Amino acid sequence: MRMYLLALNPTDSVTQGFLPAAARLGLTVTVLTDHAEAHRRAYQELEFAPEVLECAVQDHREVIGLISQLPAPDAVFSNSDHLQVQTALAAEYFGLPGKDWKAAFRAKNKGELRRHLAAAGLDEVWSAELAPEDDPAALTPPFPCVVKPREGVASEDVTLVEDAAQLAAAVEAIRGRRAGAVLLVEEFLTGELYTLETLGDGTTRHVLGGFHTRLSPPPNFIEEVLFYVPAHPEAVTAQVLAQLDAVGVNLGACHTEFVVQADGRARLIEVNYRAIGDTCDLMLAELLEIPFFEHVLNAHLGVPLPADLGARTDKRARNEGVLADRAGTLHAAPGPYDGEQDGVRLSYRPVRGVGEKHDHYGTNRDYLGMVWAVGPDQESVDRTVAGFVAANRWEIGA
Repeated sequence: MRMYLLALNPTDSVTQGFLPAAARLGLTVTVLTDHAEAHRRAYQELEFAPEVLECAVQDHREVIGLISQLPAPDAVFSNSDHLQVQTALAAEYFGLPGKDWKAAFRAKNKGELRRHLAAAGLDEVWSAELAPEDDPAALTPPFPCVVKPREGVASEDVTLVEDAAQLAAAVEAIRGRRAGAVLLVEEFLTGELYTLETLGDGTTRHVLGGFHTRLSPPPNFIEEVLFYVPAHPEAVTAQVLAQLDAVGVNLGACHTEFVVQADGRARLIEVNYRAIGDTCDLMLAELLEIPFFEHVLNAHLGVPLPADLGARTDKRARNEGVLADRAGTLHAAPGPYDGEQDGVRLSYRPVRGVGEKHDHYGTNRDYLGMVWAVGPDQESVDRTVAGFVAANRWEIGA
């Protein structure tokens, strides 16, 4: 069976999750990407290295046109935030199982997500879109409010502003980095940040628990630490699932971020219609002890999910980003690590290579590496992660 995997940059989710799972399922994988050389370098030492073809993957017409010239597909799949609509359209064109492209569009376009949920009577968040030529002074948002790219990811260019002057300055700064981008200005939703992780096959949907996220201080929204939550309160989960139903989310993995407000309302921050990233998906598979990545791929092959996944709920986990605190060149950092001590398994994966020079972004792009641990209780997991961070050094200089 043949799967075409659409991707932008190679990620740990692909190299350590989906490609090994595809090999275990006996799939022949062809990666379509507009960064072909980067992918070939990332896969060159893998025993199941896929074929890599250059393709303008952000254009569904180019994707469909290229696949039409290749061996017939059994699945078209992507775990990229930016490629879900294109993947869904290609799957539909070839008559394959896939996500509803309209649901993928609603999830990706944050302005449309707000409008759709309001029209469904589920939640109304004040929001307005700013085209490149629009003047933010024409808006009268409730302050404080949040400014972000309408199709953005990973906290990039997301900022909290307190008044009209800060709003104008933030819009100008983001436009300087993202020429032509449409921005979204929206009400700031207060409350603790959580995630809900779901997995569906179009008929059956499983809730895999979620995470409690610790964010950096305002005005930025860096995801510093995520703690695993086996189950949210039933009323909270029901509210989130009702909103996902309205969006049309029902196939494959979905990573949904939301806040719980003082009155018990669960309000969506964003819907990421793919598996959680930053190695949390690898951690999730380990702590649940299920073939998570195989299940996701099978859903895109039209294989029904088991009625009971057999997921464990007694483990605890912590995923922590080691963050750069300034601009400069990374001169020293630990390499990849996997180890186990006193029942806690810990892994570390570098994000930035030694010798790389970067600005200080104030976003998730400041990650130097990701460390995560899975164990029998939260205290031992937290202690193990803290011990690893204290025992290693990350040096940034000129």
